[in-house]
Amino acid sequence: MKEDELLFSDEYFMREALRMAQQAYHRGEIPVGAVVVAQQRIIARGFNQTELLNDCTAHAELIAYTAASGGLASKYLGECTLYVTLEPCVMCAGALFWAQLGRLVYGASDDKRGYHLTGKNILHPRTSVTKGILEKECSELLSNFFKEMRERKAKS
Repeated sequence: MKEDELLFSDEYFMREALRMAQQAYHRGEIPVGAVVVAQQRIIARGFNQTELLNDCTAHAELIAYTAASGGLASKYLGECTLYVTLEPCVMCAGALFWAQLGRLVYGASDDKRGYHLTGKNILHPRTSVTKGILEKECSELLSNFFKEMRERKAKS
């Protein structure tokens, strides 16, 4: 394996997505982060901003996708990989279908709202999927966030 392949591994890019999720966490948003990679370079970043923007569609994946599309001047991301800390919901998976995303890599599965719950692959047929990258770290960040929210709610 070449040195750049080790440096720019799935774990490397997922750690970058985790950094974005931590930004969401510190802003009181559900801690989900995403990065879009093309040719071993991060071309876009995003984190959940539904509270900040008062917009239920302001998910990390869509923010990163919009930035990547603008940067590439293309609505298609066939040569790109999206790294996201949590399995995309149906809405985000639908957007990724239309973007013809080349590859999706996610950390934690979402057993309540993940796209897999549809029972069908709703991603583009050419999109390859890798799941479970840094799953423990991604899951722990989400668990800690929701635990803190419940504790705050119990105190008030």
